[in-house]
Amino acid sequence: MDNTFLSEFIFPLVSAVTIQIIGVFGIFFVFGFLLSMFQQQTQNLYQRTVGWKGILWTAWLGTPIHELSHALMAKLFMHRVTSISLFKPNKRTGGLGHVDHTYHKWNLWARIGNFFIGAAPMIFGSLVLYLLFRFLLPGTTFLDLPLYTDSSLSLIFSTIKQTLSGLLTLSSFSTWQFWLFLYLSFCVASHLAPSRQDQKVMIHGFLWLLVVLLLINIAAILIGVNITDFIVSTNHFLGIFIALFTYALIISLIHFIIVFILSIPFRR
Repeated sequence: MDNTFLSEFIFPLVSAVTIQIIGVFGIFFVFGFLLSMFQQQTQNLYQRTVGWKGILWTAWLGTPIHELSHALMAKLFMHRVTSISLFKPNKRTGGLGHVDHTYHKWNLWARIGNFFIGAAPMIFGSLVLYLLFRFLLPGTTFLDLPLYTDSSLSLIFSTIKQTLSGLLTLSSFSTWQFWLFLYLSFCVASHLAPSRQDQKVMIHGFLWLLVVLLLINIAAILIGVNITDFIVSTNHFLGIFIALFTYALIISLIHFIIVFILSIPFRR
């Protein structure tokens, strides 16, 4: 293969798509994996100790938000919702709710939408957390993030630092709004993670998204346009999501630790 073709087409193409994928969609995979891991381990602890119903103290709110987000995103990407149950706990299957949807196999928009449908609980759940912060803790400073223009890695570290400092300097522990916020955010964050089926849907949509990105970048290289800077510039809009994902991850970790400690007598 000609070295000029490699250096002027293949390498720039691979580099551009990799940067765009990691810079824009990477946070959904990283935080989605971590949130799913803590959520699964917490539910396993409930199952082995107080029983399946132990998770219901957060599921009554978290599950409807989780399922409704799937339904709304499915509609946005032209899927037909065939069945929806926002909250219907099933002891036999362990399910809490479901959304069934179909789409035309030749609809590229619908196929790409599978990624966003699978990730919908993270997106809409974060928006709910944002509203909880705004209405119950309006003085929280870490939500007022500056617009970032640096790399995605720097963005992640900056928002995590600002998130932690914002939470640790809260001065409203004596107010009822704070404790209400804490409980409601526990409910939402504990069911923010995509399920295993959601992850499969995300991967299916991501593969089609990757194909589209490849085609767009091929066209951009052929006409001499650099679209990487434009796409990655959206990082400054992702700052708020990274902050909220970080908060959800902290809540999920605290939830796991609490259940782990309280379950020690049951395990003995």
